[in-house]
Amino acid sequence: MVFPMVLLRLVNLVLYKLLANSCYKAAKKVKSYGFHFGYLSPKTPHQPSSLPSVNKCDLEGRVSQTLICDIHNVLLRSNSFFPYFMLVAFEGGSIFRALLLLLSCPILWILDYEQKLRVMTFITFCGLKIKNMENISRAVLPKFYLENLNLHAYEVVASAGSKVVFTSVPRVMVEGFLKEYLSVGAVIGTELDTVGSHFTGLISGSGLLVKHRALKDYFGDRKPDIGIGSSNVQDHLLISLCKEAYVVNNEEGKSNPSSVMPRDKYPKPLIFHDGRLAFLPTPSATLIMFIWLPVGILLAIYRILVGVLLPYKWAMILGVWSGIVLNVKGNVPLKSDKNKGVLYVCTHRTLLDPVFLSTSLARPLTAVTYSVSKVSEFIAPIRTVRLTRDRKKDGETMQRLLREGDLVVCPEGTTCREPYLLRFSSLFAEMADDIVPVAMNANVSMFYGTTASGLKCLDPIFFFMNPRPCYHIQILGKVPKELTCAGGWSSFEVANYIQRLLGDALGFECTTLTRRDKYMMLAGNEGIVKDDKGSKCC
Repeated sequence: MVFPMVLLRLVNLVLYKLLANSCYKAAKKVKSYGFHFGYLSPKTPHQPSSLPSVNKCDLEGRVSQTLICDIHNVLLRSNSFFPYFMLVAFEGGSIFRALLLLLSCPILWILDYEQKLRVMTFITFCGLKIKNMENISRAVLPKFYLENLNLHAYEVVASAGSKVVFTSVPRVMVEGFLKEYLSVGAVIGTELDTVGSHFTGLISGSGLLVKHRALKDYFGDRKPDIGIGSSNVQDHLLISLCKEAYVVNNEEGKSNPSSVMPRDKYPKPLIFHDGRLAFLPTPSATLIMFIWLPVGILLAIYRILVGVLLPYKWAMILGVWSGIVLNVKGNVPLKSDKNKGVLYVCTHRTLLDPVFLSTSLARPLTAVTYSVSKVSEFIAPIRTVRLTRDRKKDGETMQRLLREGDLVVCPEGTTCREPYLLRFSSLFAEMADDIVPVAMNANVSMFYGTTASGLKCLDPIFFFMNPRPCYHIQILGKVPKELTCAGGWSSFEVANYIQRLLGDALGFECTTLTRRDKYMMLAGNEGIVKDDKGSKCC
């Protein structure tokens, strides 16, 4: 009888400790935050602040002063760091790692701030390559950080001459952005253990960064001039060590439209970025994505088959019926030379630009590319011809193709997601006098249909996986011959003129950046990699 009673008491104790206590914590969180995912924010004790708002900070004469702050809940309007861990898990790891992080949300719910950060760090970084994290910090995270910047806090930070950021999140997640875009001199954050070229997912022996202690270690007896923090206790301890202290209140954060950073005030223009996710992956948004994923894959297969197998008219009708939004403006131009086709010059948003143009015109087109994957060539419903990057050979190829029919070219040479046009190659201007500029733009809500460092063969599939992918096509009038090479203009003048024409039609800014600039920034190479057979792909 003694053993069963002892066992019963032990079971009762375990059930109480693990279940009852956990349920009690969960109930308190539901009461505090409601049935949503706000609990994944760094919830730490808050206290009413008597310190002045960041809006009250005088920006004059700060060039010689030193400023300290955190990034989450101060520089960023949202105080949740879960979306940024999810971006690293999805873009740098895999979809399975991202799913595991999402499934950990119920566990994260009942954990305190430090445990929550340790669990998310382990799931996100365990086995992750250091090189992948470097790519994510350079090419993916800056876009989402910029879109979430707090305008008021940024203006104060920008006014200071020397800037130091203290944060409890892993330093590798924020350092690249802070130094590249905000000119922060030093970033002091939580350090991660590594083995060889991989992260272990464990926090280094020093543990999570305690911000006010790290400040004392970094500055010694010297006090920073300005400190910006939130209303939580940890930030108050941090900024209390500064000569001047200001707080970012909740009403100045995400819910306040005046704190939103306009694109024209970005510290650096956001022209290039990479990654597949087109939305900020909050827990609820990520859950919706995973629920949509099986439907999206089937829908993408259906849309591709419709485009490949059916005539133009039926392909357009059934494509629109499946949720594709297609806006077409302008008239189909007539040929002025019966022995030569029309040269369509398009802006380059995705690999599908020539396909959508051909469907909209309801006529076959030939597209020239520098290289596409075998999969993309196989599923393309139009003819594609590879160029060699040899100007003379490529010119001869394009002349031959124009004698055979209409031709479409994308002189930017690579895609750009943002409202900018890259420098136009001038080769097309030497090929024809019948030049028709076509302003094309694509919009997605869930997945980007382009990539610089991922598998390019999946680009069309990801684009068609969006619930309502949108294409805007504006066929501009044929360029007058007096504004072409036939009218005495140089090929460079024609290319620049058409770039400006298309930029004005779309409301995009023209740049002199090239394909090489894009790939050097996003992938660390010139955009030429070898496929499995050793041939070059772009």
